[in-house]
Amino acid sequence: MTAMLPSLALALLCLLRAGAEVPVQLGFNADEFAGTWHVAAVVSNCSMFLKMKDGMKSSITAISFTPEGDLAMKLVWPLLDRCQKFELVFQRRGQAGHYMAAQEKRDLCVMETDCSHHAIVHEFQQNGQEASAVLQLLTREQDVSPQLLQKFKELIPTLGLTKDMLAILPKSGECQEDQCTKAIR
Repeated sequence: MTAMLPSLALALLCLLRAGAEVPVQLGFNADEFAGTWHVAAVVSNCSMFLKMKDGMKSSITAISFTPEGDLAMKLVWPLLDRCQKFELVFQRRGQAGHYMAAQEKRDLCVMETDCSHHAIVHEFQQNGQEASAVLQLLTREQDVSPQLLQKFKELIPTLGLTKDMLAILPKSGECQEDQCTKAIR
């Protein structure tokens, strides 16, 4: 029992860190952030993601904002036999760049973005006793520079995640922008 205590303490520390406040991009500009993004890399401790990550491909995300400042996200993920479409709405929570999907207890923060090339987005979700964190690297083009990927990898341990939870998503010719645009309508 005594040998398990340090492991238990470390696990609790990771969960607390995953649920801690994540920094939001200062001066976040929703108008510049809106538009089409490619999901280039994802790291998460979500058990479903960990089972699927090795077979995942790059997806498309279209982001828009409501007049109230809420974030509307439409995703198109390539699956084995089809393109799966998802729609999520996050309500603005305090400063611009921080959003919450109350019905799903999902917290989303735009940690960093230059709005024209890349964005790093953190998501935290609490489902009963299970908490999961997701860190995504979004790019305007499907290509990602090695420097940007390295910067993304350096953030992973600071959020209580590990590099073995990382999926660098290969480019996909499936489920592209025209299908994402159709999903928006």
